[in-house]
Amino acid sequence: MLEPIITNLYETDFYAWTQEQIPLLRLGKFNQIDLQNIAEEIECLGKQQRQELRNRLAILLGHLLKYHFQPTHRSKSWLATIREQRRRLTMLLDDSPSLRPYIKDAIALAYPLGTDIVVQETPLDYIDLPETCPYTVEQILSQEFLPN
Repeated sequence: MLEPIITNLYETDFYAWTQEQIPLLRLGKFNQIDLQNIAEEIECLGKQQRQELRNRLAILLGHLLKYHFQPTHRSKSWLATIREQRRRLTMLLDDSPSLRPYIKDAIALAYPLGTDIVVQETPLDYIDLPETCPYTVEQILSQEFLPN
């Protein structure tokens, strides 16, 4: 059974709680660790990885759409953002390859967020943009692909 101070520390000082749990885990003192909260935190870490994938895709898709549908306004800044997000996505997928099977679903969820970026930052409206993502996974992740 957990001592009340461990659970209380989790609720009142998360960082201190983590620092207390690390040596207990490393020393194998499993009867003293805060197992429920550790499990919850690990679950949250997995969710954060999926969220980061969706966020990076949304930014990338928004800039690909701007580049595609506003050819006269193309800028070095848009190209730099496209390049940066692709690099960050590559690093994320290299660090967590088990996210790869989720990428198509992540694109479907990120695409509307990408269109929001376009509508907020350009004169284009939702009706000017495709309802679904017009790019393949390969195109989205390719360092060379730019929409015409």
